Amino acid sequence: MAHFWNQTNALFRKNLVYHRRHARSHLKVILFPAILFILLGSFQSYSNKTDRTKNDPIIKLEWPPLLQIPSPQFRAVMSDSMPFSGLPDASCRGTGSCPVTVLITGNNRTIGESVAGKMFIDSPEPNSTSDFRTIADGVFGTDAGGDRLDSNLLYHVRPQCSASLFRNSTSETDVICAEGLNLWRNSSAEINDELFKGYREGNTQGILNEILAAYDFLDTSGENFNVNIQFNSTYGSNLFNDEPELLRIPRSENMVYPYILFYAASRSFTNKEKASKLCFSLPQALVKSLPLTMVTNAYLQFLRGASTKMVLDFVAEMPVPGGLLRPGDLSTFLNIVFYTWVILQVFPVILSSLVYEKQRKLRIMMKMHGLGDVPYWMITYAYFLVISLIYMSCYFGFGVLTGLTIFKLNSYSVQCIFYFVFTNLQISMAFLLAAVFSNLKTAAVVAYTIVFGTGILGFLLFQSLVDDASFPRGWVIFMELYPGFSLYRGLYELSQYARGGYMVGTSGMIWEYLSNSNNGMREVLIIMSIEWVVFLIVSYYLDQVISSGSGNRRSLLFFLPNSQRKDLTSLEKSSFQSAESSVQIENGDVSEEREKVEQLLEKPHLNYSAICYNLKKMYRGKDGNPDKLAVKGVTLALPRGECFGMLGPNGAGKTTFISMMTGLLKPSSGSAYVEGLNLRTQMNKIYGSMGVCPQHDLLWDTLTGREHLLFYGRLKNLKGAALSEAVENSLKSFNLFQGGVADRLAKKYSGGMRRRLSVAISLIGDPKVVYMDEPSTGLDPASRKMLWDVVKHAKKDRAIILTTHSMDEAEYLCDRIGIFVDGNFQCLGTSDELKARYGGCYMFTMTTSPENGSKVEDLVKRLSPNAKKTYHLYGTQKFELPKDEVKLSDVFLTVRQAKERFPVQSWGLADTTLEDVFIKVATEHSESLH
Repeated sequence: MAHFWNQTNALFRKNLVYHRRHARSHLKVILFPAILFILLGSFQSYSNKTDRTKNDPIIKLEWPPLLQIPSPQFRAVMSDSMPFSGLPDASCRGTGSCPVTVLITGNNRTIGESVAGKMFIDSPEPNSTSDFRTIADGVFGTDAGGDRLDSNLLYHVRPQCSASLFRNSTSETDVICAEGLNLWRNSSAEINDELFKGYREGNTQGILNEILAAYDFLDTSGENFNVNIQFNSTYGSNLFNDEPELLRIPRSENMVYPYILFYAASRSFTNKEKASKLCFSLPQALVKSLPLTMVTNAYLQFLRGASTKMVLDFVAEMPVPGGLLRPGDLSTFLNIVFYTWVILQVFPVILSSLVYEKQRKLRIMMKMHGLGDVPYWMITYAYFLVISLIYMSCYFGFGVLTGLTIFKLNSYSVQCIFYFVFTNLQISMAFLLAAVFSNLKTAAVVAYTIVFGTGILGFLLFQSLVDDASFPRGWVIFMELYPGFSLYRGLYELSQYARGGYMVGTSGMIWEYLSNSNNGMREVLIIMSIEWVVFLIVSYYLDQVISSGSGNRRSLLFFLPNSQRKDLTSLEKSSFQSAESSVQIENGDVSEEREKVEQLLEKPHLNYSAICYNLKKMYRGKDGNPDKLAVKGVTLALPRGECFGMLGPNGAGKTTFISMMTGLLKPSSGSAYVEGLNLRTQMNKIYGSMGVCPQHDLLWDTLTGREHLLFYGRLKNLKGAALSEAVENSLKSFNLFQGGVADRLAKKYSGGMRRRLSVAISLIGDPKVVYMDEPSTGLDPASRKMLWDVVKHAKKDRAIILTTHSMDEAEYLCDRIGIFVDGNFQCLGTSDELKARYGGCYMFTMTTSPENGSKVEDLVKRLSPNAKKTYHLYGTQKFELPKDEVKLSDVFLTVRQAKERFPVQSWGLADTTLEDVFIKVATEHSESLH
């Protein structure tokens, strides 16, 4: 448990330092919503001035609500192009007595026809054009060519007309009676067809058949009122052309209407709670339309009798054609879309940070030094949650301070819960996508596409489907499974409720309204809460099975109790089968190593830090290529205090072997144990006692050398004075202390300094086994010698495996050396043993003029008949002289005699070097393959 908290402490401190370096970027991100909200607040203030006055909380409107009544010669009649039942005969056009037609449909015909029959009422005629109350009480309208009261002609729609014309002597206004006709249609499709034929086809033929309005009552009942409306909006409201149009009122166009209806219903219902429940289950429709008022009054009278009535006294404007944007619509668009973008802009930051650690292999580096999956997930998630909550707090605070209605009018608790849940969902979604992507640029492009695409698609597609009452609610919920649409739906509901509350001077969304079936906030909160948990679980699963930067892939059923046992059983079988099928001829020292390992596997010995037996790695062939066996059954035992060097040409498999031992690659077969722990099943425990210096430096560019060592020291359970002392000693040992180098950012380090820091990281915390992959690459001679001294001193208490191409390094550091060629050891032993075994020759070199080359060969043959020429370039020749055939005194005497016969520019006699052994072993193996 103590080690667990040390890991979490290490990662938390590292994250704090890392993000402190990016404080300026974080500040810019936080200030972005502040600037945006100031602009939106200014726009809101301007938009509000056009919709309402400063002092009156209720809307002050300019003229009474009026319909646009089709002219008598254009009212719908029976014709060849309009073969629809119930329409009057065309002869009524001659007398001007054609009724105005209203089409009705819905799921319940009885209720639909009953409600529709109450829409046209007998009301007194207006005494003057200023008698707004009288006009508002009835169903009045102007000719389609006039849209205000400055017209001298009004139509009054009644159930029946006793007189066709009334004259107002005061204002000289003619009031013409128009009879209303309700016709039932079986579906909204039939209504759309009738409207199309009457307007579009009629317009092309020069004979219009205009419908006053159409109502689809959908699932309206005694407890639920739900209606889609289409009404006449021809001529006067069309700003661009004279083509007749109908304006469809969306189901959720404006939040204000339920509030106004609540006031009306509360005057007729003694039970206020029932009235509130009824009114807030109504469609959120456009308050500025008389057609909606007509059908609402009819519905109230259907429920409560003829005395119940809601009066809409004034409207601000006549309906505009579909597709034109009103100021309120533009405000809604800007609010919801920009709020969506502002909230989602944290998502690319989180995703990029996670993928950055994965692409740069920093996650693996941390894990190889002991960081477990649970501390990583817990601290990383908690850290991003804190960052996101700080950002969202600033977002919410700026919104309240700038006076935006969506923040001020809606319940603070509703908003806080909504933002908190989505913040967690956003982090979970970032973890989920981080398990899929391994390239930072690709992840960033996808993240920003999600951000901007969500806002645009939400407004252009998703919002229209939410508004469409005919669109199945189940499909809306299905679309909300995408987190971006859940966010958009929640913001849309908050915006609509805030707009409605503002229009009538009340609050916006409160908790009680979430029980309303038309309110989508409850379902959004449920969906986001469930997805929050599901995404985290799926993210962790994918992280384990597809190796998203955390090391070896685990089996697809790793969470089952028996899965690990099955994997181990199959591994053991494959190990023994591989051992039995291995028929390659091994040298004596390699065979001895195998026998020793087999004995250690039967009787484990505590003095050995690492043991591997018949370890293999197979890469499956692709595109028709054969399988590649990169490591062909390595068997090796490393006692404590030994530094083992692996020499081999490029591509021999050294790095693949190191990667298997450090958990980067999963062995195809074979077994290995580190400090008595199974490499296959106990790798997480092995990490705590392991140090790694990878072939390529894996460092955070914005952390200093000291901060790197502090972080990895904490992972190795160092703390307090012991941690500070270990860090200071490492910095001094690797010459990273003086000149402020220790506190310089790693991105400013030279290649050699980064390499020294990587070696220092591998040794801090007293690891029991250390893997170094070409540790001295890129170092100058002085730095290389200093590094060698540190490593040589460090090997006393631990086992070290290093790969190198430097023979001097191998001879200076390594107690044993293995020459690794074509995926396996060709020989094992100390430097002197290898020289004695593979280099029982003197190397004789002589340089003369080219024409004396044959004389040199004759001279060498006299020294040793079995001499072998290994090199010849121009006048320089190199020979191997068997030691058992040559005396050193004979060599010196022969050379002295040769100088008397022909000029000798230079000559030399040397014992076999490790480099000679390496070349010889590699060459012989290559020749044996061919």
